[in-house]
Amino acid sequence: MKKARVLYVSQEINPYLPENHLSTTARHLPQGIQERGKEIRTFMPRYGCINERRHQLHEVIRLSGMNLIVNDTDHPLIIKVASIQPARMQVYFIDNEEYFQRKTVVADNDGKWHPDNDERSIFFCRGVLETVKKLGWAPDIIHCHGWMTGVMPLYLKKIFNDDPLFADSKVIYSVYDNGFDGTMDPNWSNKIMFDGVDAKDVELLKNPTFENLTKLAIEYSDALVIGSPNISDETRKALEAAGKPILEYQEGEGYIDAYSEFYDEVLEETTILAN
Repeated sequence: MKKARVLYVSQEINPYLPENHLSTTARHLPQGIQERGKEIRTFMPRYGCINERRHQLHEVIRLSGMNLIVNDTDHPLIIKVASIQPARMQVYFIDNEEYFQRKTVVADNDGKWHPDNDERSIFFCRGVLETVKKLGWAPDIIHCHGWMTGVMPLYLKKIFNDDPLFADSKVIYSVYDNGFDGTMDPNWSNKIMFDGVDAKDVELLKNPTFENLTKLAIEYSDALVIGSPNISDETRKALEAAGKPILEYQEGEGYIDAYSEFYDEVLEETTILAN
């Protein structure tokens, strides 16, 4: 029996960014799942505040060189990689000079939101999927962490659904409480429609709040994880209304086993339905 393959797509990973619940989970969960016999690949954005020399990032020439069109403009895709030696795991970084060279993550030093965060999310999610295609590595589970991955389930179900590499992939979205206030660019839905998505598919992003982005991710995911101990009542209602498998918030030493068993259950349920 072949090993299950889990693709981790995360907005943040420690030690490349400071510790918080999301970045710590995205650091230790892949390692733990790998140690339990599953294959993993891990991706995050290459923010400009990441010290490439200290963390020994280097470009993967064979994976770089593609251009992605976002909002009718070509943007070169650069892929870098680094190793977390104690964990014996690699992290792939999605990079682009316009989107990810600035020295801050999602807001400037005064706390002002980057106005192109919607496009950065599009570029990151599509960049991950195009890179995985180049790797020729078909994931069984694609586990998304953080709002920057919020459009990933939609892309998989509506744009990459005909690609044989992702035909059997199941998408799991982790809901965290580290969202954003206000709204993204109101044209976000139009930028996604440019990729071939219908207007009805992105109706929620006509008002691109954090809650609506979360609801969009929930709608197109196969299973869901509550990644933070405190989520809003609105998000909780959306999770319960979805009627999909949910892993409740996990803490303590057994959390990695809980995730591993949840992956197995999602894959087993899919196999049963297919038969």
